[in-house]
Amino acid sequence: MSVLAADIGGTSIKLGVVEAGRVSARGRIEVVDRATLRPLLPALVHAWRDLLGRPVDPERDRAAVAFPGIVDAAGTEVLSVNGKFLDAPEINWSAWAQDALRLPVLLENDARAACLGEWRCGAGRGCDDMAMMTLGTGIGTSAIVQGRPIRGGHGQAGVLGGHLTIDLHGGPCSCGNVGCAEAVASTDRLREHLAEAQRDTDTKPSSLDPETASYLEVVRAAQAGDGAAAHVMRQSVRAWGITAVNLIHAYDASRLVIGGGVARAGSAVIDGIRDHVHRHAWTPWGTVDVRPGELGDDAALLGLPFIQEPPPPETATP
Repeated sequence: MSVLAADIGGTSIKLGVVEAGRVSARGRIEVVDRATLRPLLPALVHAWRDLLGRPVDPERDRAAVAFPGIVDAAGTEVLSVNGKFLDAPEINWSAWAQDALRLPVLLENDARAACLGEWRCGAGRGCDDMAMMTLGTGIGTSAIVQGRPIRGGHGQAGVLGGHLTIDLHGGPCSCGNVGCAEAVASTDRLREHLAEAQRDTDTKPSSLDPETASYLEVVRAAQAGDGAAAHVMRQSVRAWGITAVNLIHAYDASRLVIGGGVARAGSAVIDGIRDHVHRHAWTPWGTVDVRPGELGDDAALLGLPFIQEPPPPETATP
């Protein structure tokens, strides 16, 4: 079976054809305007067809989409979004896939799909009690408990770890909560935190432009002695560490996998989170194994084939 997989993100849509546990072909669509998704769907279908390299076969192919929002437990619709692709809950995904591809489609939260990928094919292999934190535009989370992905009755269990309050006196988050981890340390908020640190830090002028700096550049500047960058990294690593401990306490995880673009900064991020976890997590059974993800941009694509099939439709009792 071939899975036409799409991982929809705020800056790009990553595409792939997944066969036998590997991505046999991959592509990418850049997202210029993330307010709406419908205008991007024809390009997505066209790219999938090109990547597949043959006519779509309903007997051997299916489609699956990882989406940055709350997806229903059956994997058939987007229930809620936060600041991007505001039209996604209005899309009839099953009708779209049938009209465009003659295929069924399943949806999954993007962080849960990445967790499934790392669990089956990457850094989570061999561990049936794990949590994953994806650090990028936002903070995505998910968990596997005793060999089962956590979904809950409404599809949102496990995936809102980035919207747990970690600062009682923190500012508002885009989700409507206050003091969320995502509001304290995510790429979406990096610009304002770096600009604030540059204003408040009594050091030599920072070399970074808050309008364009990435977390990787902030890490490098901090290592070179940039005081504002060092302040932002201390704040960020502490926020990620607190979030990690929350996940471990909530889901009894024996392994924590750190993925996403920010994790590519390496030891400055991973070691900081690991140190916080080892100092603050209450785990009388032993030490949590904190490690970086192995699959990079392929994590969600490789996880999509492992989405649970939706239940059959209910039938009336005769």
